[in-house]
Amino acid sequence: MSEFNKAPGLVLLPAVDVADGKAVRLTQGKAGTETNHGDPVDAAADWIAQGAEWIHLVDLDAAFGRGSNLGIIKKVIRQARGVNVEVSGGIRDDESLETALESGAKRINLGTAALENPEWAANVIAQYGDAIAVGLDVRGTTLAARGWTQDGGDLWQVMDRLEDAGCARYVVTDVTKDGTLKGPNVELLRQVMERTSRPVIASGGISSLDDIAELRALVPLGLEGAIVGRALYSGAFTLAEALDVASD
Repeated sequence: MSEFNKAPGLVLLPAVDVADGKAVRLTQGKAGTETNHGDPVDAAADWIAQGAEWIHLVDLDAAFGRGSNLGIIKKVIRQARGVNVEVSGGIRDDESLETALESGAKRINLGTAALENPEWAANVIAQYGDAIAVGLDVRGTTLAARGWTQDGGDLWQVMDRLEDAGCARYVVTDVTKDGTLKGPNVELLRQVMERTSRPVIASGGISSLDDIAELRALVPLGLEGAIVGRALYSGAFTLAEALDVASD
C-alpha cells in the first residue's frame, strides 16, 4: 500500500464542449444529441472553483467542420487564469494550431489531422513536443475522424506511426462509451498503455466515483489523467468528490 500511495494521483480534466456558443454534451459524439449546459465561461469557472487544475476545452463546431467558436474558446482561456487548458477540435493546419497556442492553451489535442496528414502531424510533434497530444478516438480498433463521422484507420497502425514520430501523449476515447455513463473501456486503455511508454489520458463513459477509483488504479501502468463530462454535468458526483478519489 505504501508504494501505491507514492504514485501520483490521477489528473482530472472536466470537459467544456462548445457548440453554437454554448456548453453542451453529446452522446457518442453524435451531432443532434446535444444537451445544453449554458455559458462555457461559466461552466469552466464552476469547475475551477471546485478545484480543477485542467480544463478540456473542445470546439465541436470546428471538429464537425461547420463553423468556429474561437471567440468563446479564447474567452474561456482568458478567464481560466492559473489553470491549464487543453484545446481540441478542428486544429488541422499551421494557422489553427498557432492560433490555439497563442490563445494561451497549455496543450493542443490533434485528432483528424494526425490521421489524415501524418507528415504535418509528425513535424508538429517534433516542433512543439509536450504541447501536442494526439486524440485516439476509437470504435473497436478503428479510429474515428472528422468529428467521429468517418473512419480514420487502424488504431495500432496509427499508434506505431505516432510512436515513431515521438508523440508525447495520447488521449484515448471509446466513442461508443462517450456520454453514455456506462463506464470507461479499461481493456482498451490497458492495450494502449502496453504499446507505449508515453502518458495516456482516458476519455468516455465515466459514470461514478467507482470508475474514477478504477482508473486511479491504472496510474502505475501509465494512465495520467481522465476527462470527465456528462457525469459531472448530470450531478452523478461533484468534481471535489472526484478529485478526492483521484488523489487517494
